[in-house]
Amino acid sequence: MTTPVALTIAGSDSSGGAGIQADLKTFAALGVYGASAITALTAQNTRGVTGIHAVPADFVTAQIDAVFSDLDVGAVKIGMVAQAASIDAIAAALAHWRPRHVVLDPVMVATSGDRLLASEAVEALRMRLMPLASVITPNLPEAAALLGEPAAASEAGIEGQGRRLLALGCRAVLIKGGHGEGVESIDYLVTSESTIALAAPRVATKNTHGTGCSLSSAVAAGLAKGETLEQAVRNAKAWISAAIAAADRFGVGHGHGPIHHFHKFY
Repeated sequence: MTTPVALTIAGSDSSGGAGIQADLKTFAALGVYGASAITALTAQNTRGVTGIHAVPADFVTAQIDAVFSDLDVGAVKIGMVAQAASIDAIAAALAHWRPRHVVLDPVMVATSGDRLLASEAVEALRMRLMPLASVITPNLPEAAALLGEPAAASEAGIEGQGRRLLALGCRAVLIKGGHGEGVESIDYLVTSESTIALAAPRVATKNTHGTGCSLSSAVAAGLAKGETLEQAVRNAKAWISAAIAAADRFGVGHGHGPIHHFHKFY
């Protein structure tokens, strides 16, 4: 029996709702063994981020090398990268180890509104990491920021931005609709062959901390288990929708509380 393994390369959330902690919870909930390489420590809770301490780039490399030299990594999820030096280190390490699947979540701003990526590092993310990605998972504001455009407000506009993001080198784009409006939250999976709209009822809750981190990790978990990209995205969408719907079972913090990663179990 081979255990599916996924590696998350991301920042730590001291309150446990997002980042590395959310990624590892997601992997565990979906039956995947999770490994991690931490790019930054954050002092963070459900109300906001009060401090960021970047991990030196050479130590980011050391963590990635330690994992790949021993574990059979089926998929990599990249989240908060914090700074350009870390992006360069991650890109070099992935070029060396050549993982089968890379899910890039271009994290720029936390749910609380706090900035998590230095503005001067956005271009490095575009140029160094996007071409390595099997799929990128921006929300509507992130997709717009990567292109230097206003946020799309229609299905045609979202698909157009997805295709312009594809032109930057990634193999697929999943644009998340959580920041949109309407009774449904619609995500769009854009590839060179097609655009697939994935809809779920929009849940009225403030407890959405870690949603983006967890969705991208769920996609990585599916890919690590051998699912196709479309299967992994569909399954991740269903799982994250249920985790958001169950979020109000928790009474954690006083701001944007976490989703319920283990809603299937308790």
